[in-house]
Amino acid sequence: MSAPILELDGVVKRFGDNEVLRGISLELHRHEVVCLIGASGSGKSTLLRCVNLLETIDEGKITLFGQSLNDPRIDPDQVRRHTGMVFQSFNLFPHLSVLENVLVGPVRALKRKRSDVVEEAMHLLERIGLSDRAKEFPDRLSGGQQQRVAIARSLAMKPALLLLDEVTSALDPSLVGEVLDLLRDLAASGTTMLIATHEMNFARDVAHQVVYLDGGVLVEQGTPEELFTNPKHDSTKQFLERVR
Repeated sequence: MSAPILELDGVVKRFGDNEVLRGISLELHRHEVVCLIGASGSGKSTLLRCVNLLETIDEGKITLFGQSLNDPRIDPDQVRRHTGMVFQSFNLFPHLSVLENVLVGPVRALKRKRSDVVEEAMHLLERIGLSDRAKEFPDRLSGGQQQRVAIARSLAMKPALLLLDEVTSALDPSLVGEVLDLLRDLAASGTTMLIATHEMNFARDVAHQVVYLDGGVLVEQGTPEELFTNPKHDSTKQFLERVR
């Protein structure tokens, strides 16, 4: 197997006296999908935010594409050009059309000519089934459609790693499937993803590795078959019984 593109080694994150991540060690390889599962407050979102330099760690080391994120000289914007992050809330620009939301990253952050990236953006919108809504504004879309646009906006930056933080949790249950179907397509096409999710069936179907967090501790990690069929730790068993 090739060298990992993301390595976490003994990562600790505190907010005051609250230790949210307690010695997390984890690897992610190219074209791999790793799903983080665990109850709310287990540290999944904080872990993703640390990888994207939205939070700084207190102990341990994070290495991304062979570069230490602990280096104080590192430019967060350079890191984020190679990592796309999609949040629970869609965070679309309400004053921009769907197409302009997808174009904003390549044009403003990557300084590419708008005329050069319009075709790419329209291809992405076609890929997510929304090319016919390119001129619409976000408030004219359903939640599921907005989340798909948010994912397309991240993909427009051509990230080597896509971070997804509970991207279906704010959606009506009837809209969850369309977003998960898009993520399944991305996984099948080889997109490297680190996903925090409450969707156990999705994790079972798509992940190469599933990581169970509890109270900021990485309790158990394995293939979906290993973790869902034969979990080793009582904490993992109890969590899976609750969510089932």
